[in-house]
Amino acid sequence: MFKWKKESKSQEEFKAHSLYIDELKVQLKNELLYSDITFRHLKKNGNRIVFCFLESLIDKSSLDEFILAPIQNNEKIECSVQGLTQVLPLSVLTVTNQLSEVVSGLIEGNVYIYVEGDPYGLLTNLSKTVERGVEKPETESNVYGPKISFTESLVSNMNILRNNLKDPNLCMQDLVVGKRVKTKAKLVYIQGIADEELVTTLKQRISELEIDYVPGNTVLGHLIENNSWSVFPQLMTTELPDRISIALYRGKVAVLMDRSPDCLYGPTTFFSYFESTEDVYMRWNMGLFLRVLRLTALFLSVLLTPAYVAVLTYHYEVIPSPMLVTLGESRSKVPFPPVFETLLLEFVIELLREAGARLPTKVGQTIGIVGGIVIGQAAVQAGFTSNILIIMIALSALGSFTTPSYLMGTAIRMIRFPIIIIAGIWGGIGIMVAFCFFIIHLLRLETLGKPYLSPVYPLQWRDLGYSFFLVPYQYLTKRPQTNKPLDKERFSEKKAKLKKDIDE
Repeated sequence: MFKWKKESKSQEEFKAHSLYIDELKVQLKNELLYSDITFRHLKKNGNRIVFCFLESLIDKSSLDEFILAPIQNNEKIECSVQGLTQVLPLSVLTVTNQLSEVVSGLIEGNVYIYVEGDPYGLLTNLSKTVERGVEKPETESNVYGPKISFTESLVSNMNILRNNLKDPNLCMQDLVVGKRVKTKAKLVYIQGIADEELVTTLKQRISELEIDYVPGNTVLGHLIENNSWSVFPQLMTTELPDRISIALYRGKVAVLMDRSPDCLYGPTTFFSYFESTEDVYMRWNMGLFLRVLRLTALFLSVLLTPAYVAVLTYHYEVIPSPMLVTLGESRSKVPFPPVFETLLLEFVIELLREAGARLPTKVGQTIGIVGGIVIGQAAVQAGFTSNILIIMIALSALGSFTTPSYLMGTAIRMIRFPIIIIAGIWGGIGIMVAFCFFIIHLLRLETLGKPYLSPVYPLQWRDLGYSFFLVPYQYLTKRPQTNKPLDKERFSEKKAKLKKDIDE
C-alpha cells in the first residue's frame, strides 16, 4: 500500500512507490472536504491518467486548451510524468507526491495530473481569480501624484511596485501568514538600504504568529505591533504605491499580502501619520504650510472642546468681558452642565460620521450635510446646546478630518471623550493631567523597536526635515537616521552643487 510522504521529497523515495488512481481519489477526498472536487479520467496508450481539481477555482477553458487537447492530440506521447512535461505548453510544472503539497495546490487553483503507477504527479496553476482592476485610491485621495492604488491581487501589487521601483536591489521574500488558512505574503525592502535587523525583526514576528487566519494587512499590523492596548496605530497601512516607494527608499520595510488591497509598512512614527504624498510633489514651502496646518488642527481637535468645558465649569475669569454677555445668552436656555452638553454633541457628530460612511456615497454626503445642519439648528432651538458649542464641535471635527491617516484620525476622535470628562471633573488641571498622560504614553511606545516620537525624542536634527517640517528637497542629502539605513547618503551635496554650477 502506498503511503504519502509528507516530509521527504527525494526522488529516490518517490521512485520506490506507486499509487493506484482509486487510492488517490479516496485519500484526497478524505483530506479535502470540498463538494466540488472533480476527477477527470483519460485513457491514453493503455495508461490511465487522472486530472484532479476544484471546479470553482480553475479556468476550464485553460484546462481544455493547455492540458487535455495536447495530450489527446499527440499520438506519440509517452504516458509518464517526464513525457507530459515535454508535451504540455505550460511554463510552471511542479513535480510532487506529497499529500500536503497536493492539497494546498488544489486549494490555490492548481490541477494535479497523475499517471497511474507513476511515483509522483504534476501540479500546474490554472486558477481563475476574481479581482478588480487598478482604480483610483478611495481612502487616500490626492490632488498631486499618481492616481493608482493597490488591488486585492498579490501578483498585481507586485507588478505595480516593480514598475514604480525598477531597482535591481528591490527584494521580495516569500512569507506565509496563518496556520489553517495559509495566505501568501511578500516582505518587501531594498537591499543595501533597509537595516538587516529591522528586516529580521519583522520577518520573525510574522513567521512566529500562531493564528489560524489573518483577514488582511490591517489585522496583521495589529498582531505584530509592540503595544496592542494602545489607541494609537504603530504600523501604517496604505493603498498608495508611491507612498510605499518613498518609504522603502527611506529604509523602511513593507509587507504585501494576498487578498488585501493595502500595504503594511514600518517603522512609523507619530508624525508619519500627518504626512501626505502631496507634500513630496508640491513645493517645499507649500508642503510645510499644509503639514503645520495639520498639526495645528490636531491640537484644536483634541483640546478645543475640553477647554470649553473647563472654562465654563471652573474658569469663567479667562473669558473676555465682551463675550460673557453673548455666552450667557447662548447658555441661558441650556439645562445641562457643559460636560454633558459637549459629550452629547460629540456623540451626535460621531453618529452622523458613521452613518455617512456606511450609506451609499451620494446618500451619505447628503445625510452628513443636511443632518448636521438640521440637528444642530434644532438642538439650539430646543435648548439642548448653545450656538458657541456648535462652532467648537464643528472645528474639532474638521481638525480630526485633516489627518491623512484614517486610523490616526479615529484615534484623535476617541481620545477627545476621556479628556472632556476629565475637564468636566478637574477643569484646566484635568486637561493638563490628561495631556501629560498621553505624552508619557507616546514616549513609551515603540514601533518595531524604534521610538514612536522620533525624531523629536530622541532628538534627530537631520530627520526633522522629513517629518516635523519640510526643507528644500536638495538639502535632504541623508536618509532618516531613525530607520538606521545601511546606506545613509541619498546623494552627495558637494557633487550636486558642483554639477549645478557647471550647468550654469
